[in-house]
Amino acid sequence: MSIPEPIQKRLGAALQEGDADAAEAVVIEALQGGADPLEIISGIMIPVLTEVGNQFQTGEIFLPELMMAGEAAERIGKHLEQAIAAQGRSTEPQGVVVLGTVQGDIHDIGKNIVATMLRAHGFRVIDLGRNVAPSAFLDAARDNRADIVGMSSLMTTTRPMALNTLNLFKEVGARDQCRIIIGGGCVTEDWVHEIGADGYAADAAAAVELCKKLMA
Repeated sequence: MSIPEPIQKRLGAALQEGDADAAEAVVIEALQGGADPLEIISGIMIPVLTEVGNQFQTGEIFLPELMMAGEAAERIGKHLEQAIAAQGRSTEPQGVVVLGTVQGDIHDIGKNIVATMLRAHGFRVIDLGRNVAPSAFLDAARDNRADIVGMSSLMTTTRPMALNTLNLFKEVGARDQCRIIIGGGCVTEDWVHEIGADGYAADAAAAVELCKKLMA
């Protein structure tokens, strides 16, 4: 990795600790120094936030720490997306993707990474945030003529909301108007196919490749 090691360590620590101000300052410094924003995403942001998610799953950290890390990631993601656009890597949108964490679930670290990665690869992303009702997914898909709707569910108790959202699209005759994909810690590929969704992604890189495949 071409990013100086001190920058890597400082940014990794800031994300791990959920220090949004420190993370933002390090990213600005790195970008001003010529760091590649995609390298920051793939080499620092994704590995650190994946580890944070794992620590939450195993009980090493708790919800406040998880949310702080997510907020720090969201803060730096805006700078990284601007840097990518400034380099001219984003041209005509590859497609329109509506993203959100399903109703009842407030964990959005993974979803935020997916949003940043999709934008970096030329997709227009409408990020609905967390705790998104089925009707909000439907309205956003219609209002933005979405090609793809992506849902994230980390908690087993909220997984049924992904199915409820899918069923709502069917009930109103909108199921054929877009592709629906699902990911998250409690979701499996078998379950996604069983309920009739169009695809499953285990991580952000897989989500990008899946969206590209669906748009091909």
